[in-house]
Formats: sequence, C-alpha cells, structure tokens
Amino acid sequence: MPTSARADASAIDFSHVETWVFDLDNTLYPPGLDLWRQIDVKMRAYISRFLGITLDEAFALQKGYYRKYGTSLRGLMIEHAMDPDAFLAEVHAIDLTSLEAAPALGEAIGALPGRKLVYTNGSRGHAEQVLNKLGISDHFADVHDIVSAEFHPKPQESAYRGFLARFEVDPGRAAMFEDLARNLEVPAQLGMRTVLVVPPGLAVNPADREAWEHEGRDGEHIDVVTDDLTGFLNSLRAP
Repeated sequence: MPTSARADASAIDFSHVETWVFDLDNTLYPPGLDLWRQIDVKMRAYISRFLGITLDEAFALQKGYYRKYGTSLRGLMIEHAMDPDAFLAEVHAIDLTSLEAAPALGEAIGALPGRKLVYTNGSRGHAEQVLNKLGISDHFADVHDIVSAEFHPKPQESAYRGFLARFEVDPGRAAMFEDLARNLEVPAQLGMRTVLVVPPGLAVNPADREAWEHEGRDGEHIDVVTDDLTGFLNSLRAP
C-alpha cells in the first residue's frame, strides 16, 4: 500500500490536477533494476577517457558534479567544456533486458484525467526507449529532456520554469512525481502537488543511489511518499 509523508495520503487533494508530470529513471520503473547502475558505469568510463584520469578519480568527479550541478554532465560542460551529444549517446546505450512491460502502471496513468508528461534529466532517446519497453509511451503527451531544458537540470529553478513555460503548465493545477526529494523542492514552492516515489518498504540500497540522495524524505515540501506508484495512482480514481 502507498505510504504517506503526512498522516494520511488520502487527505491530500489531487482533484484539481490537470497536468501530471513524471520523472523517468527510478520513478516509472523500480530502482532495484540495473539500468541506473549501467548508466553510472558508462559515465565513469566516459569521464575517465575524456579527462585522462583513473576510474576512481572519474567516479569522485562524477558524483561531485552531480551533487553540485544537478547532473554530472552539467558539471562537465561548465568545468571542462564537454560537448554533451557524444556523452548522452554513450551513457544511455544500455541493456533494457531487465525492464519488463508494466500494463497495470500504464492503465493507472491512462486513467488520470488530463495531460501526462515525462520530465527527465536524461535524453529523449533514452526516455522513449524506456517508455516503449514499459509499454506506456502512448499515455504521455510529450517528453521534456535535458536537451529541451538547454542542459539546465533539475533541481535548478530555471529548469522548472522553462518546462512550465514550454508546455504552458499551471503549477497550481499540476502534480510532480520524483524519486529524489531535492527535485521536489522547487515544484512545491511553485505550487505543484509533490509525490516522492521510493523503493518498496522505503528501502535504501547503497548500490542504487548515494546516501545523500535519500535525504529530505520527511521535508514539508513533499505531500506524499509512496512505495507503490501504481497503487497510489489507482487510489486517486474517483469512486
């Protein structure tokens, strides 16, 4: 069953929401899969080769830039003038074998009233491959990727404002689903409903994410925490 950041998730009103915004990685599929780890390894190798440093040095730089800039890519562009195109193509060339179709999730998303959008710090190509493998791409009106954001990633406020402007989203009538608490701070400030999607049982797996990425789960900027996205979406259906 879904779990709530407050006493009762059912007490949070979503009836006014007309635009539903979903992060992609570790939100629309379980974080326990090896997809993000594949991307992580590929980023480390690319940075090592690009800068001529060891894999350990590349790993430290990758994680440091990710925390400071929102994405490792943004840090590499700012600090080292990296061209993003080749980087994005290589790190998102991953094996999706472990990703299975999610018809129940697709049905739950399709039943939501209004428009559904994907907002990712990854590439459009990666998002489209994942959505197609999940079998849920037809439920989304569009994808807003890091290229559309002009490489300004979440959680930068300018990135969200650019997204809202591009799709003419009224934040007071929108909800955002994310696996990182810090990426929900600005949406909450702008007036969006916020839902943090976490692993089943609120588990923390160090192999999947850095420890700091799990911080802020109890923040006032989060309306609902759920470890069952499909179940939570189904709970929003009108009786």
